[in-house]
Amino acid sequence: MTAGIIEAVNGARAARRPVATVTDLSSGAMRMVLPETIAGDRLEPALADAFRTGKSCQAEDGRQFINVYLPAPRIVAVGAVHITQALAALAPVCGFALSVVDPRSGFATPERFAGVDLLVDWPEDAFAAQPLDEFTALAAVSHDPGMDDPALIAALKARCFYIGALGSRRSHAQRVERLSAAGVSDEDLGLIHAPIGVDIAAATPQEIAVAILAEIIAALRRPDRAATGRIAAQAPRARAACLVDG
Repeated sequence: MTAGIIEAVNGARAARRPVATVTDLSSGAMRMVLPETIAGDRLEPALADAFRTGKSCQAEDGRQFINVYLPAPRIVAVGAVHITQALAALAPVCGFALSVVDPRSGFATPERFAGVDLLVDWPEDAFAAQPLDEFTALAAVSHDPGMDDPALIAALKARCFYIGALGSRRSHAQRVERLSAAGVSDEDLGLIHAPIGVDIAAATPQEIAVAILAEIIAALRRPDRAATGRIAAQAPRARAACLVDG
C-alpha cells in the first residue's frame, strides 16, 4: 500500500466513511474505492457485496483482493435518563460505542455515566461537533420534544441506520404532527421506530434498554442493507408501546 493510499484510507476512516482497497495479486498494484465510485467498475458486484457485508474477499477472477473498511457502528442516545444508563452498560457488551447527548448538566454527569462519551449540549450543537452518519443508531429517549425532535430530524437527514423514539402511540402521533409541520416527509416519518424497541412487554428501564438494543442489532444485521450500508425504508411495525406516557 503506497503512502498516498494509506493517507487517503486513514482519512476516510477518520471521517467515518466506508472505503475499500483493491489489490492486483500479480503485480501488487493497489487502488482505493469508495461506495459512490463503484458504478461501472469491473468489480462492481464484488465491491457492492463487500460494502454491504463489511467482509473482505477475493474477486471472482482470482486476481484481485478487496479489503473493505467500514466505520464501527455506534449508538447516540439523546437524553441522559435511566434507560440510557442501562443502555450504557449493555451497548459495549455488544460492541457498540455509546454517546449521550443532553444539555442538562445535572443529568449528564460523569458520575451517572462513567466512561461514556458525554456531550452536554443541545442536539443541534452536539451533532455539529460530532456529525451523525449512516453507521449510527439514534435513540431519542429524553421524552422532551425540544431535544428529541431536532435529533430525529438530524438523524433522518444523516440517514442513520436506525432511528428510534421513546413514547406511546399517542405521543408518537403528536410527534408525527410536529415533524410533518417542520417539513419531514411521510416516507421519512416511516423510518422512525416508535414506540421504540422490540415488543417484549418491557417495563423497567433495564428491560427497555434491552428492547432498544435488540431492535438496533436487528436493523444492523438484517439482509436488506444497500451497498452503502443504509437500511432500506420500512414502514413502522404495529407493536405495543415499551413505555406508556404518564
